[in-house]
Amino acid sequence: MDALDLARWQFGITTIYHFLFVPLTIGLSVIVASLQTAWFRTGREEYLRATKFFGKLFLINFAMGVVTGIVQEFQFGMNWSAYSTFVGDVFGAPLAMEALIAFFLESTFIGLWIFGWDRLRKGVHLACIWAAAIGSNLSAYFILAANAWMRNPVGYEVDRATGRARLTDIGAVLTNPQAWSTYTHVVAAAFLIAGLFVAAVSSWKLMRERWSRPGDRAPHPSEHTLFRKTLRTGFLVTLVAGVLVIASGDHQAKLAATYEPMKLASAEALWQTEESAGFSLFAVGDVQGSRNHVNVQIPGVLSFLATGSPWGPVQGIENVQAQYEALYGPGDYRPNIAVLYWAFRLMMGLGLAGVAVATAGLWLTRGGRLPGFTRDGAPAPAGRLQRWAYRGVVAALPAALAGNIAGWVLTEMGRQPWTVHGELLTAQSVSPGVSLGQVAFSLAAFTALYGILAVVEVRLLFRYVAAGPAAPAAPPGPADDADTDAERRPAAFSY
Repeated sequence: MDALDLARWQFGITTIYHFLFVPLTIGLSVIVASLQTAWFRTGREEYLRATKFFGKLFLINFAMGVVTGIVQEFQFGMNWSAYSTFVGDVFGAPLAMEALIAFFLESTFIGLWIFGWDRLRKGVHLACIWAAAIGSNLSAYFILAANAWMRNPVGYEVDRATGRARLTDIGAVLTNPQAWSTYTHVVAAAFLIAGLFVAAVSSWKLMRERWSRPGDRAPHPSEHTLFRKTLRTGFLVTLVAGVLVIASGDHQAKLAATYEPMKLASAEALWQTEESAGFSLFAVGDVQGSRNHVNVQIPGVLSFLATGSPWGPVQGIENVQAQYEALYGPGDYRPNIAVLYWAFRLMMGLGLAGVAVATAGLWLTRGGRLPGFTRDGAPAPAGRLQRWAYRGVVAALPAALAGNIAGWVLTEMGRQPWTVHGELLTAQSVSPGVSLGQVAFSLAAFTALYGILAVVEVRLLFRYVAAGPAAPAAPPGPADDADTDAERRPAAFSY
């Protein structure tokens, strides 16, 4: 193992860890804004309580995302200075837009939203959370546009005197077909995870109604109604997002066939170019021998995903390797085929499992079912089926997160051995002056720090989820009639 291997491990670990928080920030910001909009339009207190409850969880996640995201910037100068030198002129524009426009918008209006409950008019305060949500989604686009440029570099030229890529067309970078397609896919997956997060928290709270331990805070009766609403909201968001994930994933496959044929062929362990290529369900192969011993397929599906026709040709690994050798010179241009093959299946399988859970959940909770109410208006006791349904929803959240991570492993490792496809190899991107010991020390330090942050994050989330939403404000009594509006407002609007 050399410094390059450890630098790749460090970048992969810190990036995956950071991306645990990004989808929740993107999706929860819009869900919280929607809950507050429902309160603004209806005046119903359960929407206000849900807004504040999930708003706290959103803010914890946002803070952790900011902290871990800063490390990403450091790594470009620490371990990847040769890469930064090559792409700096191109990346400078979209990343500056992300910082100066999107992140500024997001962070400024989140601050106004946090501290404006008692100070801003309801409409202005609502506009603040929507501005923050728009900023989160704009931030994602600028970053993904930079990432997409590495897979399909456009709008640039290489200065042969300096060996650096020079930006010539920022419009081409921002309208790169890989950029908007990846953005649609990533943001849809983010909403899928955020929807499952809301559903999982709601399921856990409803499940705890029946299994509280001595000394636990007794849930307020209105919590049952509140979490039934947010449970179905989470299911609905997950289902709609899942449909968008599937549609955008189909488009991503077609772009991969055009711009990244090696990644698509490796993800399917397709060694030779085939017409009417089948989608592999399970394969066992020999990478050195370039063949599969076992390969269970659905005929024609891969060709349809790649070309739109079940009879279309799909390039194989060996054919693309020969093309790259003729174009770029001798070398092994194959990524880690086993990792890509199983990452693709984990991404699809776990993502579809989340969609299935949301579909089943909407069916089981229709018409006041799961959980319902008794005739006297009390929450109905949870039966065995309901308990397993709750557990399934809670388990679907980490499964969806794992699927999301598998998707990024597929995307990033599928580009190997390039950092910038066709222009810069990963082996040429690492900092020349960094030793194995230095990378090992920084990797150990970041791992320890991220372990501590993980404990802090989990404990904070569990603490606020267990505490539940604030109890509804008591209706004013005779003694309260003399109170002024200013005296009563903090009780109703304090965060």
